[in-house]
Amino acid sequence: MSHRIPLDRPERVAVVGAGMVGLSTAWFLQEHGADIVVYDRGDVASGSSWGNAGWLTPSIVTPLPEPSVLKYGMRAVLDPSSPVYVPASASPRLLRFLARFAGNCTQARWKRAMSTLVDVNEQALGAFEELENPELGVRTEEAAPLLAAYRDRGAREVLVEEFRHIERSGQRVRYDLIDGEEARAMEPALSRAVVAAIRIEGQRFLDPAAFVHGLAEAVTRRGVEIWTGSRVRTVDHDRRGVWVNGERFDAVVIATGARLPELARPLGVRRLVQAGRGYSFTVAVEHLPKGPVYFPAERVACTPVDGRLRLAGMMEFRSVDAPLDRRRIEAVKNAAAPLLLGADLEDRQHEWVGSRPCTADGLPLVGRTRSPRVFVAGGHGMWGITLGPVTGKLLAEQMMTGRTPPALRAFDPLR
Repeated sequence: MSHRIPLDRPERVAVVGAGMVGLSTAWFLQEHGADIVVYDRGDVASGSSWGNAGWLTPSIVTPLPEPSVLKYGMRAVLDPSSPVYVPASASPRLLRFLARFAGNCTQARWKRAMSTLVDVNEQALGAFEELENPELGVRTEEAAPLLAAYRDRGAREVLVEEFRHIERSGQRVRYDLIDGEEARAMEPALSRAVVAAIRIEGQRFLDPAAFVHGLAEAVTRRGVEIWTGSRVRTVDHDRRGVWVNGERFDAVVIATGARLPELARPLGVRRLVQAGRGYSFTVAVEHLPKGPVYFPAERVACTPVDGRLRLAGMMEFRSVDAPLDRRRIEAVKNAAAPLLLGADLEDRQHEWVGSRPCTADGLPLVGRTRSPRVFVAGGHGMWGITLGPVTGKLLAEQMMTGRTPPALRAFDPLR
């Protein structure tokens, strides 16, 4: 069903969701000549697009369910200081998701899922380049380079082995192994506890909130209407069109992140989408890193944002509406403290929690629903910023030509 030709070429399209994925889709639909209206229950970039690490790292985009996840065990995931946390009061729906997620944490399933991501990963930075024209007003920055730093030299082998698996799937990762002294020479913010590192080349980064707001301003100047504070409760469709908040459209794109099932499930999208919540905050640091720094063993990502260092991390499987859990902020702080030099971790600003939309098989949901007029774009897990523009480009192509790009076939929302 996902490969059927649409009833006609849509001229007026609603996009529900004003994050990176939704606004990228709006941009590329405009490039095809469509008139666009964007709706969001909150504000532009108010979901998981706002406070995340802002990494554009297609070389290391991998499926979230992987064999190493299972090593934590039940005792670890119930600990609020664990990098992967599940509350003891997990709902039956969350338990179903976790059971399916665990079933995908095998090497064979990871390899199969990884092979389907290679095509979109290879196109990801090119899609950003298409967005970055003078009317956008904001740009990505080269990660020159991205450093992964370790207190234990042996722990570095875990990521190196993952790189080998990625390369066996057909995707190249350019990296070098360096010692702690070399790492500190590149980034003086690293403490002497760092004894080994990996230098990863060819990646980029951005300030996600600034970039998404710039994208919103650019599409608005090009004629898109953006209605914030406008919750969409239902998407109704028939042979004449599809209705959103009383307005008729030729087609609709649902790009609502972790809330995607609310509108997509009645349209045949049965895959569970679970909020995998991440936390972040910013601090002042004596030597602001030039680019992203990653502490893989601690699962903490650091990014320079507007003169401060953003620390982001944790994977908390919890309700999208649950309040910020201060224990998780403390866990990020405590994990990073021994590895950073000259960082004032007690003077935190912009404390934030956001919900990544995670699927049990680690693959996005992009394409047509049971209705030939309604499409979804979501379920990217941790990679919605990296893959947002390429998702929008490929989905716009599918919607406007009736042909499903090969890179999207594995992401069929009805699978």
